[in-house]
Amino acid sequence: MSLLKTIDPNPSFAPRENVVAPERLISGDPKLKTWAQDVARNETVHTGVWEATPGVSRSIKGETFEFCHILSGVVELTPEGGESVVYKAGDSFVMKPGFVGIWKTIETVRKIYVTVTA
Repeated sequence: MSLLKTIDPNPSFAPRENVVAPERLISGDPKLKTWAQDVARNETVHTGVWEATPGVSRSIKGETFEFCHILSGVVELTPEGGESVVYKAGDSFVMKPGFVGIWKTIETVRKIYVTVTA
């Protein structure tokens, strides 16, 4: 097992496709794709590429820490009780455990993600 993993931003294998859970959907009909590329530490660390079409939903991290690097598209995140922040291609950010807010995909977004669950 290699201890070095390259994350392919344009994977050639089929993604897992799904939609936003009805209880989290605010508006639109976003389609989600996930290209999971690595799992580690007893399945508490996940990495890969994720994509979403435009729409608005609630983001609830629970006990999960997530690092995101935007490859393409535009999103606006509004933490509960906070100010909106727009992220676009080249931007990186972290949503810490306990984060609750609104995720608005303005232009279809593709990101590299790393999640760590306690």
